[in-house]
Amino acid sequence: MRLSTKGRYAVTAMMDLAVHQDTGPVTLADISRCQGISLSYLEQLFAKLRRQGLVKGVRGPGGGYRLAKPPCDISVADIILAVDEKVDTTLCEGQENCQGGKRCLTHELWNNLSQQIYDYLAQINLEEFLSRPSVREVIERQGEAGQHKHEHEVRRFTLA
Repeated sequence: MRLSTKGRYAVTAMMDLAVHQDTGPVTLADISRCQGISLSYLEQLFAKLRRQGLVKGVRGPGGGYRLAKPPCDISVADIILAVDEKVDTTLCEGQENCQGGKRCLTHELWNNLSQQIYDYLAQINLEEFLSRPSVREVIERQGEAGQHKHEHEVRRFTLA
């Protein structure tokens, strides 16, 4: 099984929202800039995340997106499934028709692996992941980079 960019980017974008949960809505443009994800791709992902009730849009000045649930109630598996990713390592996508319409010799092995991966991703919620020291380091690094960018923009506007 290989997780596509769709699943990876959706988890990254949701983590970005979770980081900023207490500071207000986040625009897709801000996520795009900070995380290096195409804005048009984020728009497609957020349409799916919104339909699944994981994010909500906030209109008007200062608008953007927020998590629709507390970070402790959103698992990585929820996010991946919301954007139509599959957590499946079988060749037959779990249909048991991988060898001439019948179950292959190793189907049970790959099916069990798929379940293990899903269970692992389901037990990690955004809040728990945010509390990991290695993740906190990245958040701080990105925050510093964003702060410098913000200070540069303020200086640019005050000089004009």
